[in-house]
Amino acid sequence: MPPTIRSEWSKVPEVTIFFWIIKILATTVGETAADYLNMTLGWGLTSTTIVTVVLLIASLAAQFAVGRYIPLVYWWAVVLISVTGTLITDNLTDNVGVPLAVTTAVFTAALIAVFAAWYAVEHTLSIHSIRTPRRELFYWMAILVTFALGTAAGDLIAEKLAVGYIASLMIFTAVIFLIMLAHFGLGLNPVVAFWAAYIVTRPLGASLGDLLTQPTSEGGLGLGTTTMNATFFVVIVLLVGYLSFSHVDRMEQTGGRDQPPGPLPA
Repeated sequence: MPPTIRSEWSKVPEVTIFFWIIKILATTVGETAADYLNMTLGWGLTSTTIVTVVLLIASLAAQFAVGRYIPLVYWWAVVLISVTGTLITDNLTDNVGVPLAVTTAVFTAALIAVFAAWYAVEHTLSIHSIRTPRRELFYWMAILVTFALGTAAGDLIAEKLAVGYIASLMIFTAVIFLIMLAHFGLGLNPVVAFWAAYIVTRPLGASLGDLLTQPTSEGGLGLGTTTMNATFFVVIVLLVGYLSFSHVDRMEQTGGRDQPPGPLPA
């Protein structure tokens, strides 16, 4: 008997222009929100980290509980994981005293390990394959590490190496452009291109957030974390609301019920 074919909804959004816009906005909010809670409100790193991690665990529990991609649930988890990734790096740097070069190297190795384990178990890293709890677990683990890595790499280049926020923003933008060129012009594997761009958009968003919020004496524009958090968060809410009603970024997948999952294209 041939395998039964079923239609199933993906747990993650399709990669559209809205995906990248919200992702960059979320990474910027992750950088500025962590600073806002930690310094502007005076919560401190430890209290901010505890509150954020508790909220993240609850949000991921909701994300795993739903049967398909729901924009509000998914992107709220991304925002919280962005804040958490920033706080992980900040705790290691400020509380423990680990150099940014070391955290960047450690998170790079951790991300390679997550991808290696994911591929060894599932034989694919494609986001079009996120339809089982185990694959979704690998997916969120990878995302958390990319945010922590992006924060460390962004701070290392912009602050420790004294490149500056504007120059860092230009560098990361150029890298993303090269990834796009390699994908569309040179045939770079779409899965590799996606994850490469996903990683680089984190330090890009962090550099943008620092440029907008840091004092002019430190190379920023001094717009303040309160203003930027409110502005970016409103834009995210509006875009997520549009996606919730339009469904333009939903993916419907068809697969064999009785066949083991194999590699899927990005």
